[in-house]
Amino acid sequence: MAAAHDLEMESTNLNMEREMKEELEEEEKMRDDGAGKDRAKNKKVHRIVSRWMLPEKARGTYLERANCFPPPVFIISISLAELAVFIYYAVWKPQKQWITLDTGILESPFTYSPEKREEAWRFISYMLVHAGVQHILGNLCMQLVLGIPLEMVHKGLRVGLVYLAGVIAGSLASSIFDPLRYLVGASGGVYALMGGYFMNVLVNFREMIPAFGIFRLLIIILIIVLDIGFALYRRFFVPENGSPVSFAAHIAGGFAGMSIGYTVFSCFDKALLKDPRFWIAIAAYLACVLFAVFFNIFLSPAN
Repeated sequence: MAAAHDLEMESTNLNMEREMKEELEEEEKMRDDGAGKDRAKNKKVHRIVSRWMLPEKARGTYLERANCFPPPVFIISISLAELAVFIYYAVWKPQKQWITLDTGILESPFTYSPEKREEAWRFISYMLVHAGVQHILGNLCMQLVLGIPLEMVHKGLRVGLVYLAGVIAGSLASSIFDPLRYLVGASGGVYALMGGYFMNVLVNFREMIPAFGIFRLLIIILIIVLDIGFALYRRFFVPENGSPVSFAAHIAGGFAGMSIGYTVFSCFDKALLKDPRFWIAIAAYLACVLFAVFFNIFLSPAN
């Protein structure tokens, strides 16, 4: 077993050395050609993205067809929409402070409210509203830093599918496990992206430089711990004049990412609709959605 593991590690190191050598030769050729400088820069960006987002066996395919068309429109658009809504409630609506916003957002037509669950759009639109500066900054930073490279690799349709699956899973889980609490923030979608990426890093860990892979996992874990800590504070240690906000969306979004997100992001060079794992994940997700709908109609304490 040890010998097989050593041979596997040696093969991986040789492949990485060969890849780096080919990259250096290609960059030297491009530098000799003045018109190829821009192409060299673009190639370098795509190469960095491929190392962070894809296992080694898929990087070559990505680099062969890498382009920025279409650009990462979904993540940028959703981030601008969330920022615009936050500025509207923080600046144009009367607020006591910027750090934690309460009255304005709780009365917003976007916020998920247990008393207004018949307004079905709130199960999605709550992602546009945030509870304070640190809340929106954390979500925006994470979804831009992780979401843009993911969208460069997998394109907007797949990333949007995973993101919205996390958003819907978050609101439905909150309506079941914390049925009397309000819900705001894009954490469900962000955690879906993180969950899908985390599972890919975990499954393809051996194909990465060990230190590099550990570094990535530690970054993800640190961000999750900090964000969940803030969510728990908002839920259990909110000031008397504030309103507690549910944190169930974080967990549900993560599970949606680790199921649907993992299957979507692991099918970079494959037809997604032909992968049985995708349909199994979709079937399980829809079963949970149907149960949540049934619960909200007939069993919810909020009724």
